[in-house]
Amino acid sequence: MFLPSIFLPRELSMDSARLNMSGIHKRFGATQALGGVDLEVQPGEIHALVGENGAGKSTLVKVLSGVVGADHGAMSLDGSPYNPRGPDDARRHGVAMVYQELTLAPDLTVEANITLGIEKSRLGFLRRRENRRQVVKILDILEHPEIAADTPAGSLSPAAQQLVEIARALLVDARVLVLDEPTSALNEKDARRLFDIMRRLKDRGVSVVFISHFLEEVQEIADRVTILRDGRSVAGGPVGDFTREQMVQLMLGHSLTEQFPRLRHQMGEPLLSIENLGGMRFPRDVSMTLHRGEILGLFGVIGAGRTELLRAIFGLDPVRRGTVVVRGVSCSHPRTRSSIDLGLGFLSEDRVHEGLAPTQSIADNLTYSRLRPYALLGWLKLAKRRDVVRQWLTQLAVRCSGPDQPVGELSGGNQQKVALGRLLHQQADILLLDEPTRGVDIAGKTEIYRLIGELAAQGKAILMVSSYLPELLGICDRLAVMSRGRLSAVRPVAEWRAEEIMALATRG
Repeated sequence: MFLPSIFLPRELSMDSARLNMSGIHKRFGATQALGGVDLEVQPGEIHALVGENGAGKSTLVKVLSGVVGADHGAMSLDGSPYNPRGPDDARRHGVAMVYQELTLAPDLTVEANITLGIEKSRLGFLRRRENRRQVVKILDILEHPEIAADTPAGSLSPAAQQLVEIARALLVDARVLVLDEPTSALNEKDARRLFDIMRRLKDRGVSVVFISHFLEEVQEIADRVTILRDGRSVAGGPVGDFTREQMVQLMLGHSLTEQFPRLRHQMGEPLLSIENLGGMRFPRDVSMTLHRGEILGLFGVIGAGRTELLRAIFGLDPVRRGTVVVRGVSCSHPRTRSSIDLGLGFLSEDRVHEGLAPTQSIADNLTYSRLRPYALLGWLKLAKRRDVVRQWLTQLAVRCSGPDQPVGELSGGNQQKVALGRLLHQQADILLLDEPTRGVDIAGKTEIYRLIGELAAQGKAILMVSSYLPELLGICDRLAVMSRGRLSAVRPVAEWRAEEIMALATRG
């Protein structure tokens, strides 16, 4: 049976650090991304890297993986100087990277994506049978039979694409494996499976650098932790030396008083109802009602049909049967433009490829769905738009240089605020939020929870999909569970138990 060499026994040497990064500085124009970061990782260690969005975590690992070069500082691998000339050079040195944002080629198959750049060949011809055998075994390790080797990567859900990214990294004989928010798109079962793989890599002597905003995961899986704040390393050591509260305080520079703020709001009349709604595959005969001033949560595992339900309601995916009723207006085949006109707003789980235009400005992204207030005889009144956008940026507490900054330069949390801001700017009363806190740090999550509560208090209706059960139980009024395209009964959150929710989500 084939297993990647990273899963086979290896002698450990603890005489020196596997990875040493000392005094790393990096500046992008006027922005100081890293201001002197130190990181030391031992062989056979799972080392967590934590900090707020914008603290410098992603920039640090981009330096490590050769994507960008450091302005100052030094790196070494197993005692030898290390200065990669690019990602391929880093991989040749044994540094494998799984980025937070997906980097797959959507038109290529899963197999082609996993082996891209490291295909086995002979005399200029690909050894297809051997490549396929390795890919199938890697996918078997991940235990996701629905991810077939010949499936186009672009047809997979973001969560399944994340698993393909992980599979690609596992194919490399890595000395250092960097996982940047690897569980942000995974459900609890898949996260557990990933943790098992990480432990096997650790036993093999591989050093794993694990970036996560879920501190409960850090406490469970990591041996040591380094904490970043404002581009600098502010603390580090064995994970057991830090409580969760201490880590939060070091990350933020102050304590976090309330993780799941609840603002008083009152349910009113129905704004959205769906009756026996069915899509091409999912959803299956789903009926539910969403009220003004309500936060309704949807939980389920990957592939349960939650995203498909939201997309069908908004008109992004075709509806085969059933009806969507918005403010008393019934529609059997919703269309996106009419949905926006009726007051619906949709936040995609994939903000990079669907939710935002990364190369465009914050102002463009925030106003694309409602440009009419700035139009005059076919021209846009850009100064007026810029003033309005500045007001939204202040209200949403977005960290940026101004309305003209490309949104792709912002941290994940600030990008998510801009995506939410677009829905508010288009004056949506019914918000369909698909994983609204994915890839967002603890403080950013709390800000988004508070914003959702404020919107409910203003009379907005919110339908929220999340794979993170604590946040649904913490901020929602009612909750339902999806499994294989079908929806459970919708009940008040107080009537649910976590064990019952997980049982419904996984029993099929």
